[in-house]
Amino acid sequence: MNQSRHVVCFQQRLTHYREAFFERARDFLVDRGISFHLVHGKPDAAALKINDRGHLSWAHEVEQLTFTFGSTSGVWVPMAKEVPTPELVIVPQENKLLANYAWLLRRPLGGPKVAFWGHGRNFQTDAPTGIREKWKQLLVGRVDWWFAYTQMTRDILVSDGYPDQRITVLDNAIDNEAFHADLAAVTEADLLPLRQIYGAGPLGLFCGSLYPDKRIDFMIAAADRIRAEVPGFSLVVIGDGPSAEEVRVAAKTRPWLHPVGVSKGRDKAAWFKLAGVVLNPGAVGLHIVDSFCAGVPMVTTADARHGPEMAYLESGKNGLVVAGEVAEYADAVVDLLQDRPRFEAMRSAALESASRYTLDNMVKNFCDGIERCLAAPKK
Repeated sequence: MNQSRHVVCFQQRLTHYREAFFERARDFLVDRGISFHLVHGKPDAAALKINDRGHLSWAHEVEQLTFTFGSTSGVWVPMAKEVPTPELVIVPQENKLLANYAWLLRRPLGGPKVAFWGHGRNFQTDAPTGIREKWKQLLVGRVDWWFAYTQMTRDILVSDGYPDQRITVLDNAIDNEAFHADLAAVTEADLLPLRQIYGAGPLGLFCGSLYPDKRIDFMIAAADRIRAEVPGFSLVVIGDGPSAEEVRVAAKTRPWLHPVGVSKGRDKAAWFKLAGVVLNPGAVGLHIVDSFCAGVPMVTTADARHGPEMAYLESGKNGLVVAGEVAEYADAVVDLLQDRPRFEAMRSAALESASRYTLDNMVKNFCDGIERCLAAPKK
């Protein structure tokens, strides 16, 4: 079998939730005669603080260099010396990754094909029409292939004039199989001490990183209203980050609010088994797949700065998107908790969605896209 085709994928850092994806992709590609190499930088202080560091024995961890230009910073993730000359380089679509420009310059001069992996836009920017987004848009068509996170990204790229036949939609996902196994392994004995923490009423759950775009103040204000309408309602907050202190302070005057910090595996699954609804009024990202796997509807807002995974949420079917402020959001949650037939229908639809957004499907989409890009001429 021909092993001469080499593909290199760069990441600024390796997160723990990407370990299984890259492991499976590498194995999948070996069977197709493609050698896959992952090059990534070391975790920064923020990643270390929330214990978000991945490790793969075969990946190449390199020492990245950070440069500051006034108020702008750039990161250079170098090529690992031991990696063979690639035919295809896959890089994240981020303005600050300086090595991207070197690969783009080499491309028309006999260098390898280049593919972007990303969102198509920065969904959390304060300046969606600013120069940084315009620069990103200018570079959209400079690559040979696109690995789009979701259908939302594909729509953005096509609207920017990028050819649809050179786009692979990944349907970005996490290791659903592992979470399904964790959910199945949770016993009544695991749940008993958790019920003693929050009581017997309905349980709301937040799970994810805690930072301003998650609208923590909005969530707590809405939870106050829900608690007033639904006897025994409690809120458990899983996660850590810059806004964690805001939750801890609020919990001091709300005995029904329980910040539990980072929780993984079976411990996290136990909370999802107990939850009636996921409260996430801020940015929706990859954690929506957790709510699907557990069959727990997520309720978010229409005007938050969502990631492209927001495309997975079909309001009224597998979750809810609420237009309005705190009062409207709280009312929507109360109505859902008190309408059992509607809740059960939404729960079933969420579980059905989980069967589409799986890691295996994402790996297959990624590897199929790599093969198609290698077979196609340069753009």
